[in-house]
Amino acid sequence: MQSGTPAVLALRAGGAALVVEVRHPTPRVLHWGADLGDPADGRYDDLRHTAEPAILNNSPDQPRVLSVWPTAHDGWSGTTAQTGNALGRATTPRPVLDTHHIELPPDGVGGRIEFRLLDRVTALRCAITYELDPHGVLAVSMSVQRDAALDPAGGAVPYTLDGLLALLPVPERATELLDFTGKWCRERAPQRTRFAFGTHLRATHRGKPGHDSPYLLLAGTDGFGFGHGEVWAMHLAWSGEQRYLAERLPEAPGAFAAVLGAGEALHSGEVILADGDRYDAPTVLFTWSGTGTDGVTDRLHRRLRARPHHPATARPLVLNTWEAVYFDHDLDRLTRLAERAAAVGVERIVLDDGWFHGRRDDTAGLGDWHVDRDVWPDGLDPFVKVVRAHGMQFGLWFEPEMVNLDSRLARQHPDWILGPRAGLGPSARQQYVLDIARPDAYAYLLARIDDLVAAHAIDYLKWDHNRDLLEAVSRAPDGDRPAVRGQTRALYRLLDELRTRHPRLEIETCSGGGGRIDLAILDRTDRVWASDCNDPVERVQIERWTRALVPPELIGSHLGAARSHTTSRTTDLSFRLITSLTAHAGIEQDLTAVSDTELAAITAWSRLYRELRPLLHTGRVVNADLADDATALYGTVAHDGTRALFTWARLHTSAAGQSGRVRFPGLDPAARYRVAVREELGTASRHQGHDPAWITQARRGPVELSGAVLAVAGVPLPTLNPQQAMLFDLERIQP
Repeated sequence: MQSGTPAVLALRAGGAALVVEVRHPTPRVLHWGADLGDPADGRYDDLRHTAEPAILNNSPDQPRVLSVWPTAHDGWSGTTAQTGNALGRATTPRPVLDTHHIELPPDGVGGRIEFRLLDRVTALRCAITYELDPHGVLAVSMSVQRDAALDPAGGAVPYTLDGLLALLPVPERATELLDFTGKWCRERAPQRTRFAFGTHLRATHRGKPGHDSPYLLLAGTDGFGFGHGEVWAMHLAWSGEQRYLAERLPEAPGAFAAVLGAGEALHSGEVILADGDRYDAPTVLFTWSGTGTDGVTDRLHRRLRARPHHPATARPLVLNTWEAVYFDHDLDRLTRLAERAAAVGVERIVLDDGWFHGRRDDTAGLGDWHVDRDVWPDGLDPFVKVVRAHGMQFGLWFEPEMVNLDSRLARQHPDWILGPRAGLGPSARQQYVLDIARPDAYAYLLARIDDLVAAHAIDYLKWDHNRDLLEAVSRAPDGDRPAVRGQTRALYRLLDELRTRHPRLEIETCSGGGGRIDLAILDRTDRVWASDCNDPVERVQIERWTRALVPPELIGSHLGAARSHTTSRTTDLSFRLITSLTAHAGIEQDLTAVSDTELAAITAWSRLYRELRPLLHTGRVVNADLADDATALYGTVAHDGTRALFTWARLHTSAAGQSGRVRFPGLDPAARYRVAVREELGTASRHQGHDPAWITQARRGPVELSGAVLAVAGVPLPTLNPQQAMLFDLERIQP
């Protein structure tokens, strides 16, 4: 640890840097972005000396400052770091630096800076921590604690915290914004806008991030893409309600042009701090890249893969029973399905919705987590034994946070349902929300899930959450209180406790598909269900952008039926196989209803998945920047550069007759590669007379090409028909 009061502190790692100035009353950020190099020659002092902006007309008579805790006192007229009041008073925070310290590892890569501030206006002790990991991802954590002694005259009045935002500045050259919207079965749809003056605010009010979650907010230089441009990105690691903002004012924040910020979207009255009470804000992750969005993705994936609890074993091929049998839980039928699954190489079977008491459709049973003896007269043991006899793992579906009114639980404990005392609002998907922050409801869920996991040695839970939280208040003797934050924290406690009791248990997070995907839920789970949509045309886009944050080994990608259950689109088997290969692969199809020819193709796909998963689940994800958005070229490149796998796909028709030279990203221009076209899963249908000559040769056997041609000049690729894809397997030729 280093202490004292140096004028400038810096954290550096992976080509990125944060530079802050220790000053009174509050420190300020001097730089966040590209590493400026060794500070020995005084360059950081130069930053400090050039940090004062002009004093504008009709402005405060002192230069504006964007401090580490931005307030109106700094002259900042934008969104402030902290909002709240003490019965309508103490609304103008003025935090003052109390102490600071910096911790740097022996190798100087990354580190941690903490500032502690005192605010006598709001009677709060404030703390903000910046931690830069070795991969260049900056984690910002904030907290406030009420201390009445700071303001003896008014500090005894509780302080209502309405918001706490982590804010960082971005420069004038960040001219475009990219974030995401979506809906059920069409999650993470990108939307790009100019970084105009005013506030670009994305707030979620669903009790979770939602299918329309901002997910990532990126600001970048003009025209930034997957592989080019400078990008500043931000993600809120929180599974409740969220606020993301990008803000540009004409007068600017200090020497910068704009700010990015994020934090929990608190309901008024949700956090009321009495003397000694503390609020810890969710961590916000900020990431800079000089090589486009793929650079952001690479940093975030490296961070996740470095976690001690990141899945280290091969990700098993999964079969989930939902789209195969729905609620028809017949042991003979499921046994035949398991036998077919084992024959094609499935390694884990998950029994989905329909196994518990009264659950014959989606209108009843949620909350009654006991095996339905009318359907399973001998319990789940006979089916579990079938699964294990074939060497497969067994998983089970739950939706613990939800309840049907037609259930024993709701009839016995109506007060456990989240909602106002005046009466419940409308149901959604025939269900309501269980108030799991109530100790008795929490204890019930923990006991039921724990008992079932222990009784059947369950390997895997699919944890679903199929509706938004509306009027999310908890009923108490003194009235209704907002409960989203409490619900989210109770979920975390429940997951943490189950993992403590069952260290080998894996959990998949699902929320009507991709409605709750963030890095806080991923600290407690091992897989995300990106979408309820198995239509491969939709999944290409959904998964491509899910991978912007989440590495492929944590994304469930399943083979569905020829006719999609969610879009009614019919697609070729080869296209469905190829597009469900490059993440954590699985099957969501009734294998007992497919032909022997289809079964042989699925078996070949299973073998190919096991061959390729060591690469797919460790390599760097890359995407080609293409002019024609009807096509996609994406891949995974081994970190040592020895191998790569690319998917070339066409989603729909377009004006262009052919692609011209397409560049394969992430390859070494100085290397040579052996390029093979992998067609074990079928041959893509073409919209042309003949392939480019080099493709014709590569289909007969691997061809050798230079990295300079593949990655810099590019190569012509076939013009495929819509909903077709092909695989390219590249090996670097050693000198």
